[in-house]
Amino acid sequence: MKIIKLVIIAVIFAAAPSLKAQQNWNLQQCIDYALENNIQVKQQQINADYYANEFKQAKNNRLPSLSSSLSNSFSYGRSLQSDGTYDNFNSNATQLGLNASIPLWRGFQIGNSVQRANFSMQARLQDLQKAKDDLKLNIAAAYLEILLDDELIQVARDQMAVTTQQVERTKQLVDAGSLAKGSLLEIEAQLANEELNLVQAENSQQLAYLNLYQMLELSATESFKVEKPLLPVVSANNSLINSMEVFRNAVNFRPEVKSAEFDLQASQKSVSIAKGQFYPSLSLGGSYSNWYNNKYALDFNDQIKNNESYGFGLSMNIPIFSKLQVRTDVNNAKLEVLTKELDVQAVKNNLRKEIEQAYTNAVAALKKYMASNKAVESMQEAFRYTEEKFNVGMVTSVEYNQAKNNLTKAQSDLAQAKYDYIFRTKILDFYNGIPISL
Repeated sequence: MKIIKLVIIAVIFAAAPSLKAQQNWNLQQCIDYALENNIQVKQQQINADYYANEFKQAKNNRLPSLSSSLSNSFSYGRSLQSDGTYDNFNSNATQLGLNASIPLWRGFQIGNSVQRANFSMQARLQDLQKAKDDLKLNIAAAYLEILLDDELIQVARDQMAVTTQQVERTKQLVDAGSLAKGSLLEIEAQLANEELNLVQAENSQQLAYLNLYQMLELSATESFKVEKPLLPVVSANNSLINSMEVFRNAVNFRPEVKSAEFDLQASQKSVSIAKGQFYPSLSLGGSYSNWYNNKYALDFNDQIKNNESYGFGLSMNIPIFSKLQVRTDVNNAKLEVLTKELDVQAVKNNLRKEIEQAYTNAVAALKKYMASNKAVESMQEAFRYTEEKFNVGMVTSVEYNQAKNNLTKAQSDLAQAKYDYIFRTKILDFYNGIPISL
């Protein structure tokens, strides 16, 4: 069994990233690196940039449009001459044209389109912020998981150290004939079990590191160790902000709420744009044209002077009947507004539920921590008393091992409750506008 365990340990550490020249990263360094490299955040940034371009184009739609044309044609046989008569000849004609147009009135559609594009862009920027916030919370959770595993590893090592000493003492008592060899075998079995627990705890931490590396989009070969910060003290005097107070604050600045509200405003502008189709449109246009024919009697300069034409004018388009398409567009836009209103309410309801859940979990974690703390104190005293009786042969090794296992479990439960409470309170702080830090 020992050989198998040694092989397992060797495999785990062989597969682990190299520990040479490792750097220590604090939580903020992890967050900063993730924000620069995480793929989901980059995708949201690209989406926000796309809508920023749409907003720019909506503003540019106010500008005039200008186009030019250039054509060259060949004529064979009977053709018009410069003097207005026809004759049989082959000719080559080149024509140039310029056209310009500027919108003067579109039933407020251009202005409303600019505002709609702006609201859509702002919504996507809030989506980007939401992706960053989610990543920060996930990084904090992974970071705390590693710190928790650190404590669990230390608990396992401390228990192994105590058991190792007990194995040596039991050997002496067995050799002296004071104890039966069965007691030694039971203590050695306990030590073997604790060695396995240590391996499992170390493996769990290795997986936690891998999870953190992957969120950072960092190769496991470029490993680092997390810094252990000075964690807040958990005590019975810890007070939690009421969940409804947190919600009333969060609903005013959380990006998911703002994104839904911006999308609602964009849909309202869509209604105005659709209504704009009922109005006439007015535009100002101008054109210029000129041409040259190689068979005309006039030279190039004279032809350019004589053949040019230009002008400008106003153009109005008055909608009369479009098979009720405009009315349908308006009604559909209004339905979209109703959908977005429901989306806003759904986002707010979900935010409230998340905050209430975080508050409930934090309260439960605090209660569990206080109960676990008392349990550890009781188990430590119980184990000390059992160990003293075991040393004088008043209890069996089975009873000794049971007391030791109870203490280990209590210590593990205490560590888990502590980190669970810290994370839950960090979530509440985050919803309350307080940046995540350790």
